[in-house]
Amino acid sequence: MLFSPNAKINLGLLVHEQRSDGYHNIESFVYPVPLADVGEFIASPGVLFSDPAVCQCYGHQLDEHSENLCVKACRLIRDDYDIPPVQISLYKHIPIGAGLGGGSTDGVFMLKALNEYFSLGITSDALASYALRLGSDCPFFILNMPALVSGRGDHIKPVDLSLKGFHLAIIFPWIRISTKDAYAGLKAGISSPAIESVIAGPPESWRDVLVNHFENCVFEKYPVVSNIKENLYRLGAVYASMTGSGSAVYGLFRKPVVLRETFTQYFLWQGEL
Repeated sequence: MLFSPNAKINLGLLVHEQRSDGYHNIESFVYPVPLADVGEFIASPGVLFSDPAVCQCYGHQLDEHSENLCVKACRLIRDDYDIPPVQISLYKHIPIGAGLGGGSTDGVFMLKALNEYFSLGITSDALASYALRLGSDCPFFILNMPALVSGRGDHIKPVDLSLKGFHLAIIFPWIRISTKDAYAGLKAGISSPAIESVIAGPPESWRDVLVNHFENCVFEKYPVVSNIKENLYRLGAVYASMTGSGSAVYGLFRKPVVLRETFTQYFLWQGEL
């Protein structure tokens, strides 16, 4: 069975107080984007694996410390349902450690594909519970539509906001930032307007108001990331921001723009929303 896990961008990302479970409450408007991986799995009854799944990755490789969330998704389902082992092939177009949800989307789309292929009848709410066990930013990909995300990432409120027609550019300077390190570098006491009120205005009004709390610490440590954002504005972006905990930066444009000559040494993806 084929599946195509897409990336996401964060339009604003506010980090609030730490919770009793060790996570932080967050607030973000999350938007799915067409940059996507390609996956395929085949059921392999009678084949003996040491795990309920094996996964061969191509393209952008996971680092040695990254957990393969497709395999973890199979383990979660196999714990509760009698399904055979599966063999997975995954081509990674979405770079890892960029803040684009590249690992999270793979795991969630694996959950959804297993549910469909084996006719397990798992409800969306139950899938969301599995997804949260994969990671805090995973439940968004169950519905996979523009939404305000809050709590630790488990409260999803779909919002009727479309960026259709905008041209999106994503630049990743090959700097992988772990979520743990990003949270460790956060500056305390940052006050920002509620995201829902900000996104009610046109994207041209978002600059300097729709903020990502991780930007300050990432920009301080990696000035190149800040430079990418400045260059996107210089080249005509109506809004630009780092996504997630970084280090990928995206820009929204009203019309197509040529960027390859500016960002020659970085990962660059462009497309129309």
